[in-house]
Amino acid sequence: MSDLDFKKKHEHIVCIDSDGCAMDTMNIKHFRCFGPCMIKEWGLEKWEKEILEKWNEINLFSMTRGINRFKGLALCLLYVDENYTGIEGVKALKTWSDDAPELSNNAVSKMTEVSPVFEKALNWSKSVNASIEELPEEEIKPFEGVKEAFEEVYGKCDIAVVSSANPEAVRAEWGRFGLLDMVDIVCTQEMGSKSACLGMIRDKGYDVGHILMVGDAPGDLQAALENGVYFYPILVRHEAESWSEFKDKALEKFVADEYEGYGSLKAEEFKKNLA
Repeated sequence: MSDLDFKKKHEHIVCIDSDGCAMDTMNIKHFRCFGPCMIKEWGLEKWEKEILEKWNEINLFSMTRGINRFKGLALCLLYVDENYTGIEGVKALKTWSDDAPELSNNAVSKMTEVSPVFEKALNWSKSVNASIEELPEEEIKPFEGVKEAFEEVYGKCDIAVVSSANPEAVRAEWGRFGLLDMVDIVCTQEMGSKSACLGMIRDKGYDVGHILMVGDAPGDLQAALENGVYFYPILVRHEAESWSEFKDKALEKFVADEYEGYGSLKAEEFKKNLA
């Protein structure tokens, strides 16, 4: 199930993102790990409250929700540099995050001789990973209504995980709550971008009108648009209601091939919610 050797069983497939969509993990990771580790690495405690609010706005509560961690870091540090205190090398970090073909710990490690900012960015990223691993397991759980929605999909459509998270974390988190038992294929970061994963799924013989991407971030909508497939949003701060509507209304429209107009309205609602 870790590759795309699977055979389609149904005419329709529902592709579901993990962090912040099925799993209630984005807020806790940003509140407790990403933002605080940045404050500590750059010694920004004097302005901690204001800077953490900006971090959360960039990464959770605006149209940049779900962007790569290094892009989010560069945007936030640029804000700090312009409003609070100078950040050495921040423009180099921003340029790299805009242009680099790969944004990972491995990629940033190759830049450490260019400017000290890259070494600090690498230290920060490693600290984030370590602090995420220390989060209490019992606090990592699906949003209300997710399992019921999966049970409604199961038997009617194939189910795929399409996530930029690491595969071990996805399997552990989804497996713990019995969600993995209903999943046909797991597509995670090692298989490429979400757009590439949707393309590979489409190539398994699904009509584009029979593929639905369920996501919580603009990158999920973009991946759907790039592949010409449908999108259903899980709205930040309204996750339980979103899953309830998916189960009671969206799924029925999707399976009946009546999704197009409804999907357009949901995409607009999604953009307004993050505006």
